[in-house]
Amino acid sequence: MDKIERAHRRRWAVLAGAGVGLFAFALYLATLAPTVLYYTDRMKDSAVLPAIAYTLGISHPTGYPTYTLLTYLFTFLPFGDVAYRVNLASAVFGAGAVALLYAVGIRLSGRVVVAAAAGSLAFAVSGLFWSQAVIAEVYTLHALFLALNLLVLLVWREKRQDRYLLLAAFLIGLSMTHHLTSGLLLPAAALFVLLVEPRKVLEWKLVLGGAGLFLLALLPYAYLPLRARMDPPLNVEDPSNWERFEDLLTGGQFKDKMWAFGPAELPGRFLMYLDQLSGQLHWAVVAAGVVGFLYLLFRDRAAAVMLGFLYLGFLLYALEYDIDDVYFYFIPTYALLAVCASAGLGAMLTEAQALAERFGPGTRNAIAVGLGGLTLAAALWGLPGKYREADMSDEYRGRELIAIVQREAAPDAIVIQHRTSLFYMLLVEGRRGDIDLWGYGQPNDEREITEAVTAAREGRLYVVPSPGKRSQPEMAGYELVPVKEGVLYRVESPEG
Repeated sequence: MDKIERAHRRRWAVLAGAGVGLFAFALYLATLAPTVLYYTDRMKDSAVLPAIAYTLGISHPTGYPTYTLLTYLFTFLPFGDVAYRVNLASAVFGAGAVALLYAVGIRLSGRVVVAAAAGSLAFAVSGLFWSQAVIAEVYTLHALFLALNLLVLLVWREKRQDRYLLLAAFLIGLSMTHHLTSGLLLPAAALFVLLVEPRKVLEWKLVLGGAGLFLLALLPYAYLPLRARMDPPLNVEDPSNWERFEDLLTGGQFKDKMWAFGPAELPGRFLMYLDQLSGQLHWAVVAAGVVGFLYLLFRDRAAAVMLGFLYLGFLLYALEYDIDDVYFYFIPTYALLAVCASAGLGAMLTEAQALAERFGPGTRNAIAVGLGGLTLAAALWGLPGKYREADMSDEYRGRELIAIVQREAAPDAIVIQHRTSLFYMLLVEGRRGDIDLWGYGQPNDEREITEAVTAAREGRLYVVPSPGKRSQPEMAGYELVPVKEGVLYRVESPEG
């Protein structure tokens, strides 16, 4: 193959990667939530995250400082409301992750464009990832960091320039400031380097430089205590001292749910994972992922070890995490499977192309087009149904709650709620500043009890229902009178 043809193929590969990323972004943009959302078991933070970004607040454990700072930049965009802009950030991160996974797939598939496109597109249209790319959430940025780190390490192997290892060290640290499970990238990268060029770990200047950049990249963590001491409007855990800061970083109230299952329970948890997986990636893509991993074990052991370590690490952590929405923690494993699928499809298509060489040009081209079409069809299987399921473009329930509370709530009302769009109403839109928002754990002391009893007697105590939760007035036997059924209830005092 001459230089001109190689350059042509590289340009085609780059254009195809851009097309894959733009296709994913077009899907996410078309199905993007148009405004602030509401609380459900599948969207626990989406209603609050735009207000946290806008006010530079502090989220629940583990704080997500990098996500908050990045999405804050999106709030300055000149279109849509603030919530739309933060939702859009998820779409941008998601499309970026897809494009980067394509770039990883190109390098592991023998530069077979169709194979790399199929793997990344299969991940792009997987229902769970798509659902996170159209709302304000943290998981698409997590996938983007994962794909970016893999790509930088593979580029280092190609070019053998130390600057890429230094960049990888910085990116791993930055990834950890977004999601602590990204810490798995550190040993995975070390294994990869040891298998590719083991003498690199003995180059002390390089090791010290990498360690320095890694620590420098942890700087966004400083945002948490510094901002907490400024008393932001939304300060979920208040990490203003070392004890609270450490508790926030290590998981806070979720720590007792980590590593919750013993060996006897893991088979059942793994079956749960397989059930989830079957609804995300077509069986042909999963099979190609298994084939791809086995292929890499024989042909590219360093990449196989890195991907396998990450896959098992992310999977084990998720299987041991006892939360009801643990399926979101499976997303990195789907991304890694998609990369392996690109490798497997690349190997199979290359072999098929070699077998087709015995036929004439017309037959060879027909076989190539047919196999490429089947590969992409498997990746995009069920796209219309997935589109309908992920579509949030007509979702206004968060806005409906704001409108009802703004119109119906009495002056100086107390509204008991859980992570609702009412924070957005108060802190972003500056409306109904007379309202006091309480959490579902309130009232929880004598002063608050007195205040709540008085508010109920005066008809200005309200409850927003939350799935699976009962408010304190309900548990105390107070009657909830619907202002709008299923949306807002007034707490009626037993005295009248």
